[in-house]
Amino acid sequence: MTRQYIDNPQFYLTAPSPCPYLRGRQERKVFTHLVGARASTLNDILTQGGFRRSQNIAYRPACEGCRACVSVRVDTEHFEDSRSFRRIRNRNADLIGREGAAKPSSEQYSLFRSYLDARHADGGMADMTVLDYAMMVEDTHVDTMVIEYRLRGPDSGITEAGDGALVATALTDILSDGLSMVYSFFDTEMPDRSLGTLMILDHIARARARGLPYVYLGYWVDGSPKMDYKTRFQPQEKLGPHGWE
Repeated sequence: MTRQYIDNPQFYLTAPSPCPYLRGRQERKVFTHLVGARASTLNDILTQGGFRRSQNIAYRPACEGCRACVSVRVDTEHFEDSRSFRRIRNRNADLIGREGAAKPSSEQYSLFRSYLDARHADGGMADMTVLDYAMMVEDTHVDTMVIEYRLRGPDSGITEAGDGALVATALTDILSDGLSMVYSFFDTEMPDRSLGTLMILDHIARARARGLPYVYLGYWVDGSPKMDYKTRFQPQEKLGPHGWE
């Protein structure tokens, strides 16, 4: 990664590379490091300003002549439930989501590896090793957690532990005004469960329970079909030139 000082000496600019969302375009990112005692506060401010987090780095697109990447967040208080969303929740009533510390496990990596191979075999994360995965989860100076979604075990109704198979995982930052879904993955051999949608619905419920007004979904990219699913969660705000609208 090539570093180059821009206006603020704490921020850097990457060299151009192929855009993963829009064919034939180049992307650049501006980034800074999230370290030290103020990392969580800085992560709050930058996320609200359209940045995303990866390990101890916050970044956002800084592409010349392109503004297709738009930060979006769901308004949890006024979230519009639907019949299809209720069906997905009912279909997954045998799952339990449990919050825990940002600690990696071999079980998580196995699920992560199969998810990448099935969905993103030619993506930028395709070559991630178990060590790379461990760094992605635990190399953080901000308030973050891992939510594991497991099949309900025989004693789960009593313990709420969910001791069955791991079917989905979310790495999530806890902000002052919401939950930010940093990265999530799931068992791709369970398409009828719509596990990706379920995790977003679950995050909306968890944010509401915490009294947090938003769930940050990262970037919606106009013209990229793989990002269209984010528009299903309404109402949502988009970050534009004049702030969140």
